[in-house]
Amino acid sequence: MQKHGFNIEDSSARWTALLDGLSVERLTALFLERVLQLNDYHDGALPASEIRRTATVSFSALIESLRPRDDSPRLVAERHDIALDVGVSRARAGVPVESLMTAIRLDFTILWSELMNLADASDAELLVRRAETVWEVVDSYASQAQAAYILERQRMAQEATSLRQGYVAALFGPVSAPPEMLARIARGLGVGEDAILMVAAAAADNTAALHLAVAAASRRGADLFTHPLPDGLVVFWVCDERSGSAVRDAAEQVRGIPCGLVERVHGLAGLRLAAQTARALAALAGPGDRGALTMRNAWARLARHRLAETGIPMVPDVDAALQGCGPVERERLQEAVSTYLATGSIARSAEQLFCHRNTLMNRLRRFTELTGIDVMVPEQAARLVVAWS
Repeated sequence: MQKHGFNIEDSSARWTALLDGLSVERLTALFLERVLQLNDYHDGALPASEIRRTATVSFSALIESLRPRDDSPRLVAERHDIALDVGVSRARAGVPVESLMTAIRLDFTILWSELMNLADASDAELLVRRAETVWEVVDSYASQAQAAYILERQRMAQEATSLRQGYVAALFGPVSAPPEMLARIARGLGVGEDAILMVAAAAADNTAALHLAVAAASRRGADLFTHPLPDGLVVFWVCDERSGSAVRDAAEQVRGIPCGLVERVHGLAGLRLAAQTARALAALAGPGDRGALTMRNAWARLARHRLAETGIPMVPDVDAALQGCGPVERERLQEAVSTYLATGSIARSAEQLFCHRNTLMNRLRRFTELTGIDVMVPEQAARLVVAWS
């Protein structure tokens, strides 16, 4: 058959002859020479022997695919398997996808260059007609390798997440992890065993805000670890007090969330107990809270809650004693006592209440006469601090 002076049968024979003249060994050597110049290939993460192996089978399959015949199922499956092999191995070796695609595009450059070397002037029209075919075959192979690479990276991410969550779950198990387990978890999470940590816990209504804080920090490269619970969320991270650091900013964001927060935990060994404390504090958060509850600002509330669970009233005698006062006097006495308990200073309390210090002293004295509790004695004042928290 001839079309516009171009004999298709002769051209197929000539094309086959050119393909037969290609040396897989030479193509592989040229590929290795060039690919090992790429930053992500010359550092040894992927052995040269592995690059040579995949290059050899890749060039063999590409040459077979360029022969003038319909693809057989065997040949299609072979190309797919090779692309899968290349994509998966490069993903596992940590080669960036951009470098992988650059390397595969070298296949076209090297193949075409060798075909040009084998051809003579009379092959010009043949090469023009076959150029698109060569590119399509290499591009198809590249697309398959890229798809395999992406799927493998996704699988690796899922494996890493699963493994990481397994380590985190082990920290919060029903029993404390033994030292050897803590050492393994520390290595797996990339956290020093003795690192200073912060841990936060949120009940169900506030988990969304805590998730947002984690997501914002993660986008900036911070590593915050999460442990989901049926009724909430626990998050912990390694402290970083450097100004402007993503972790420090995340900690500030968490401090604005109604959650439980333990700010300094010494090592992974103390994390389990700290998380229990954070969860207990989180359970106390109410509609009026605008920030994190810590042992510093909520210890009295936590103590009151725990004592209330026993069913024992905290200050029934105080309540009964104050019942004998008129409503105005009772309000003033409670206001005086509460202010003093908060400040520990007569002068500051009087200033806050806009009254003379003698007036305040008289009200505290009157409270002692009625209830028998002297708020200037810490042991006695503690009952009121907890009861009125």
